Amino acid sequence: MKIFAVGGAVRDELLGLPVKDRDYVVVGATPDDMLAQGFRPVGKDFPVFLHPQTHEEYALARTERKTAPGYKGFVFHTDPDVTLEQDLVRRDLTINAIARADDGTLADPFHGQQDLQQRVFRHVSDAFAEDPVRILRVARFAARFTDFTVAPETNALMQSMVAAGEVDALVPERVWQELARGLMEAQPSRMFEVLRACGALARILPELDALWGVPQPAKYHPEIDTGIHVMMVVDTAAQENYALPVRFAALVHDLGKGVTPPDAWPSHHGHEGLGVELVERVCQRLKVPGEVRDLALMTAREHGNVGRAFELRANTIVNLFGRCDAFRKPQRFIDMLRATECDYRGRTGYAGRPFPQFAYLEAALRAAQSVNAGVIAGMFQQQPQRIPDAIHAARVEVVDQVVQAQRA
Repeated sequence: MKIFAVGGAVRDELLGLPVKDRDYVVVGATPDDMLAQGFRPVGKDFPVFLHPQTHEEYALARTERKTAPGYKGFVFHTDPDVTLEQDLVRRDLTINAIARADDGTLADPFHGQQDLQQRVFRHVSDAFAEDPVRILRVARFAARFTDFTVAPETNALMQSMVAAGEVDALVPERVWQELARGLMEAQPSRMFEVLRACGALARILPELDALWGVPQPAKYHPEIDTGIHVMMVVDTAAQENYALPVRFAALVHDLGKGVTPPDAWPSHHGHEGLGVELVERVCQRLKVPGEVRDLALMTAREHGNVGRAFELRANTIVNLFGRCDAFRKPQRFIDMLRATECDYRGRTGYAGRPFPQFAYLEAALRAAQSVNAGVIAGMFQQQPQRIPDAIHAARVEVVDQVVQAQRA
């Protein structure tokens, strides 16, 4: 029995990065051998065991054979005779197909170290084409390792996979899982750059893919292209280290611009309302979690109003709070302001500009929250039908003080 550290842990060590999780492959062993040493079996499709002390994963060396479309259509084979190289050849990228023995020596049959030095994502073998999830993984790695590029032959292979319909066999939950992980990386735009380059984005997120080539008014958007703008917005959210709901809201806030008739370009009047339906469609298709979906819908609908905050009357601002359920969920409203600030700053030359609408609406919300709804309700015990209007009027009155102070 020989044990090797494999995968991301070896890769990250060679890059000088911190290692989070370690995985191991065991050559020359059977499941009974592992059980005899106290390992606990956890694998469903193939033998994976947890170490009795460290609880790290140890998988028996294996080969696999494609039997059906998609990423689940595989039959796995484990045997003490399966070699380390046979196990490594089934892995996705050369940089993930390096193994380290107990004595520190490296097994690198596919020249992964060279690709690490050259900053290249290169597939190990044509077996890459059998698993469409690997396209998403390469795109996600591009968002994490921002100075790496995809080898031309790997991009060509991914293009052929898209053309063969492999991407269409992906289940929504897995697509969302990979997209969500990529959005949380250092530069999410690179994930979508890779997906566009191989044609996968048009299959996975056609609503987003439609934004490239759609112009915006240069006066407000020096970058002009809507696709470029959205990538700048989502990268701004990443630079601010915002949570996933904010980053996803930043990604999909302008989907409505993709359905503006070309004869109306570069204007996009009413794109907010059009975008709500598209965001809803995306969220249903990918089974996006509720809290992520709700913020994305709110941001798509309201980001124009937030941008025009200084033009709004107090009554309109209080109505905005009501539509956003800001009194019950103030943090979600603040997150919407964050996504909208990213929308403003995600433009050529706008990165360092102030966005005073954020503090203004935040102050207005605090003022409206200061209204004691319980006291007002007590004043209208005999006329309960008047309570909602009385609370609204009280909130408008205090918000108007914020409005007047700003205009003074």
